Amino acid sequence: MHGIKNFRAYFLRGLAALLPTILTIWIFAQVYIFIRDNVSGHINRGVTYFLVETFDYYPPITEEQKKAYAISLESELKRDPEALQERINDEEIIKGTRYAVAERYWVNGVGQVTGFIIVFVGICFIGAFLASFVGKTLWHFLENTFMNLPFVKQVYPHIKQVTDFMLTKKDLAFSKVVAIQYPRRDVWSIGLVTGTGLKKITGKIDKEFLTVFVPTSPTPFTGYVIMTPKEETIELEMSIEEALRFTISAGVITPSEHKEFQAFVNKEDDNDV
Repeated sequence: MHGIKNFRAYFLRGLAALLPTILTIWIFAQVYIFIRDNVSGHINRGVTYFLVETFDYYPPITEEQKKAYAISLESELKRDPEALQERINDEEIIKGTRYAVAERYWVNGVGQVTGFIIVFVGICFIGAFLASFVGKTLWHFLENTFMNLPFVKQVYPHIKQVTDFMLTKKDLAFSKVVAIQYPRRDVWSIGLVTGTGLKKITGKIDKEFLTVFVPTSPTPFTGYVIMTPKEETIELEMSIEEALRFTISAGVITPSEHKEFQAFVNKEDDNDV
């Protein structure tokens, strides 16, 4: 029985150690497959079409390749060598063979990395264009038109909120982390201070208020904005990043545990050096 408990403990410990790495690799693999199937694959087919239609000599093909392509289209040619020999001289077979050979390299072979490079460079050019005045104006016009489309306007703003939070390089407007009694008294939530409250409220009530964003778990880019008296909050010795990790992990990763893990990683790095 003791051996079974040890085995279970060792298994869970090993799983806890390997799972983050496995999930990270799986996520990147899924992103790679998605881009390959939905973006770069079409770009590589475009590259193939351009090369074959532009250069009559590319790619070089052999008679065996032409025969194999012709038989793949008309299986009965396999039993008639004379007809096969005559068929491979048709322009249709020659061009089809060139396309098949080119796609074998550009779409399914080593050349498929070209699509990823073109996507990367294209995104950089789009980013540079959108940084200009003309690009910003055009994009705002297209985005406003897109957001007014039926059904799309119910989905697009929320997706944009997520992508802007994850990818847009902006400084967080949060100044500090506090604990507040929310959604009722004696129930404490972590909040991120964003301001001092609306003037209409702070002007009528003789108290100092804080505007606090209460993130939800596990998606901290959504949540609730509340105004609460400053005297009813507790300022925490916790960074914004630690508060977000705490929220994303549903309270599993606490600041102390994160510091211990970071110290362990730093120690391992020092040993490697």
